[in-house]
Amino acid sequence: MESTLPIKVVVHGASGRMGQEVIKALCHDRGTQVVGAVENQVTADSLALPDNSGTVPFAADLEKIIVTCRPDVIVDFTIQKAAMPAVRIAARNRVHMVIGTTGFTSDNISEIEQLALSHQIGVVIAPNFALGAILMIHLSKIAAKYFDYAEIIELHHHQKADAPSGTALATARNMAQARGKPFYQPQPAPNKAYPSRGEATEGIGIHSVRLPGLMAHQEVIFGGPGQTLSIRHDTINRECYMPGVIMAVKEVVNRKGLIYGLENILGL
Repeated sequence: MESTLPIKVVVHGASGRMGQEVIKALCHDRGTQVVGAVENQVTADSLALPDNSGTVPFAADLEKIIVTCRPDVIVDFTIQKAAMPAVRIAARNRVHMVIGTTGFTSDNISEIEQLALSHQIGVVIAPNFALGAILMIHLSKIAAKYFDYAEIIELHHHQKADAPSGTALATARNMAQARGKPFYQPQPAPNKAYPSRGEATEGIGIHSVRLPGLMAHQEVIFGGPGQTLSIRHDTINRECYMPGVIMAVKEVVNRKGLIYGLENILGL
């Protein structure tokens, strides 16, 4: 029988834009309960919840919050250098994790996988939690088998730290894997470099646009003789990520080991 008790969650990176959105979503879902919050700099020892249900402990010390609040899951939307210590602390305390932070190296991923297995916890890492973005990648993998040329245009707000985006890189790698080989790259003039052509990943040029007024957008364009195919996803606000985050929180407590990519929860 499924437990009726809500899943207790601590949000790491609680004051960030994504952290605030996560707390709001968790507070409005009957199956989850925010029990604590962590940020690298805090000015109070409690955080008021947005649904006016009260306050939760708030601190810069993640381990202290874990000991005080005894969460089932930590949701992390921070940066790579903050997320890795958080994973080690969570594993040591046997707390599951849902991670939306990007920028991990292959060594980081290997360490996270080993920590999850050795401490018997579930860890979900997703470059993107928007269900539409996951479907965009899935459809692009299908199309990749039928085209030799492809490019990606990804557009984000001007404060996004990384370029290309983690979603764009994941899309390109998934497309090449589905195709079984890199895409062809147009070479209009031998022995000449064209920096304006974007960063090539698996033969796919990735073009990054950073402007105020944008949220997160990506278009995958395939080209063939006499035709093109475009697959595009647009986000309106950060609310789009919350169904995926809630889904991951509810799933990770039933898993052991690393689950990389929301598609592995959706069954795609």
